[in-house]
Amino acid sequence: MSERTEPTEAPERVLFVHAHPDDESITTGGTIATLVDAGAVVTVLTCTRGEQGEVIPGELQYLLESPDALGVYRETELATAMHALGVADHRFLGEAKARWVDLPPRRYADSGMRWGASGAEARDILDPRSLSAAALADVAADIAAVIADTGATAVVSYDGNGGYGHPDHIRAREAAQRAAEVMGVDFFEIVPDDAGPIVVDVAPVASRKRAALAAHATQLTIDGDEFALSNGVSQPIGSTESFRRVVPETDPPTLPFREQSVATKIFAGALAVVFGALVGALMTAVHQSSVVVGDIAVPWGLVLALVATTGLIVGLRIVTRGRVLPILAALAVIGTTAILASPTIGGSVIVPANTAGYVWTFGPSLLVLLTIAWPNLPQPQATTRGHRTSSK
Repeated sequence: MSERTEPTEAPERVLFVHAHPDDESITTGGTIATLVDAGAVVTVLTCTRGEQGEVIPGELQYLLESPDALGVYRETELATAMHALGVADHRFLGEAKARWVDLPPRRYADSGMRWGASGAEARDILDPRSLSAAALADVAADIAAVIADTGATAVVSYDGNGGYGHPDHIRAREAAQRAAEVMGVDFFEIVPDDAGPIVVDVAPVASRKRAALAAHATQLTIDGDEFALSNGVSQPIGSTESFRRVVPETDPPTLPFREQSVATKIFAGALAVVFGALVGALMTAVHQSSVVVGDIAVPWGLVLALVATTGLIVGLRIVTRGRVLPILAALAVIGTTAILASPTIGGSVIVPANTAGYVWTFGPSLLVLLTIAWPNLPQPQATTRGHRTSSK
């Protein structure tokens, strides 16, 4: 996509990233058809099969008894919608052509959602296979694989709130944006009609967008130029679709530890233990050191030991925005100190039973308790919530 309407010599290659079947038709169906007609190479990537969605037709209510059966049925609806829009390249995230190199196929499940006081919210208990439960790094890597395979020149997905707050929409947006930034590709977010600098006139392809919407019969109904989701609220199909290009940050923020891949977590955990053990050994060796200033013995060794340990633990807490690595480092300090505190064969004691010894022995334990109790700093939240314009 671009902010101009003139055709270019080289066809655009646009990747649309959506969370569930029907999202692509509701929010970008007209743009997809328009790009296809203009000669662009369009790929639609759907992250889940919408297994937790609702079912409108009475004769299909049996699908609610089996999320997998509903997912299979929605696959057929999506295939029909893709045909209506003219899309030849559709993929499900985690499949062979939408998975990072040399990794086995993975199926991302629909996370579902619930309505809370402030809008759509994640469920209290998540299926570990669900999209929003997956590490952001893993999801982004799979999307990056599609970008590399298709040679995409632009990636399109939701705004920062996922349109209306659905956790899968938010995860799809986060991962798509990160993948686009890593791959050096422009990222565009979907915004309300006429609210963005890029407004696509989809009136010429209205019949095809309507046909694509109608294909998702489990999720919505069509009445003339309007459609309604399971809540029964009519919405205009619309003759325009709007987008905004997101300018990437110079230095993308570090992912929280919980969003890292399993391999990264293991490696980081091992490093935290190693550094904790080193700090524990070195600081145990110097914690009894002091210097006499006037008539006062200044315990510089103990001060250095506590400052170094605090710096390690608090630094990890701030950088990782989590508790796992700082606790591992602190436990390594405590464990190393305990080992060195044991009497040697010759009977000498590195950590004697004096004030400095007691402080150094119990100080790191107190830091562990503070690390656990220290609450996470709140992350900025969107100040407005969009209306629900797509289904689960």
